[in-house]
Amino acid sequence: MRLPQVIAATGCSRTTIYDAVKAGTFPPPIPIGARAVAWDAESISKWQQECMSKVAHYAPDNR
Repeated sequence: MRLPQVIAATGCSRTTIYDAVKAGTFPPPIPIGARAVAWDAESISKWQQECMSKVAHYAPDNR
């Protein structure tokens, strides 16, 4: 996935994504050329699932 796709999939801004990569809380990009990077779609999906699990853990039970 290129950056615009990652932004669309996550709802995060470019700055937020790169800050999270630097903090180690977001999958790092993979170099695909001299000046181009991309993200593995599976890694992004896994990150999204982990985020949803954290929210579900802290959300009140609405049963």
